[in-house]
Amino acid sequence: MLYRYITTLTQSLRLRYCPRTTPSFMDCQLTTDVQKLSEWKRFRLDSDKNDWIDQVDISGAKSLYEKKAQDRPLRVLVLYGSLRQRSFSRCCAYEAARLLDKLGADVRVFDPKELPVKGQVEETHHKVQELRELALWSEAQFWCSPEMHGNVTGCFKNQIDWIPLSLGSVRPTQGRTLAICQVNGGSQSFNAVNTLRILGRWMRMFTIPNQSSIPKAWQEFDECNRMKPSPLRDRLVDVVEELVKFSLLLRDNSSFLVDRYSERKEKGDFGRLLSQEEKEKLRKNDVLVSHTNESHQ
Repeated sequence: MLYRYITTLTQSLRLRYCPRTTPSFMDCQLTTDVQKLSEWKRFRLDSDKNDWIDQVDISGAKSLYEKKAQDRPLRVLVLYGSLRQRSFSRCCAYEAARLLDKLGADVRVFDPKELPVKGQVEETHHKVQELRELALWSEAQFWCSPEMHGNVTGCFKNQIDWIPLSLGSVRPTQGRTLAICQVNGGSQSFNAVNTLRILGRWMRMFTIPNQSSIPKAWQEFDECNRMKPSPLRDRLVDVVEELVKFSLLLRDNSSFLVDRYSERKEKGDFGRLLSQEEKEKLRKNDVLVSHTNESHQ
């Protein structure tokens, strides 16, 4: 009876992102619409004979990539946290995306320009749907936020707020690897990356040990929005290379690594994972039954 009650209760919560029976991201597919793909890959440049990325020695990560991702490109979602016309977090995110692209990854950069404030619209809004589908599709993510008033920007946090811990029984970010970066208008700080690391843990992601913080970002990018040679640029390469290495080593084992007793128990009791809404309704039902039993005693 209880299982039938749960099944009936959740018929209205069916999701279109991936099958409910598959909480893994392995089979999730995104649109192949050419226009949409071009929007996600705006970081790509026309042929640039002097592109510094071509001179970077990333042979170690490249070799690992060729062994483990030859037939299945690593899927990486890149998020940045500013809407300014010249956004240095976007400039940095694009440089990271170009490095990932050079390694052979399938990279998608989400543009937060039209994303409404969390709670302002329904979850069916097209930008919310786009962000959630990208999060579910990804195997790894790269986050870059400016630091403002000692923390991440509202623009960046708003994107994370729209990505729930669960979509029904599917965990959109659980098991993904994550690299974090921040840009600063002044001296170097680590407040934003510390917050990003907390958010990554909260979203059940594997955040890599390395990170990047770029002070006085306005001095670090040239007129073409390319990063100038410096130890800061070298660190960004380190972070991207480490993200690829960790992602390739973990992705085939991520489901095993995040397999939890409590979730196995829940699946055993109900046949699948429950949404938070379902759990709350169950608790209320249990309380109601308990009160009813007490009143008859």
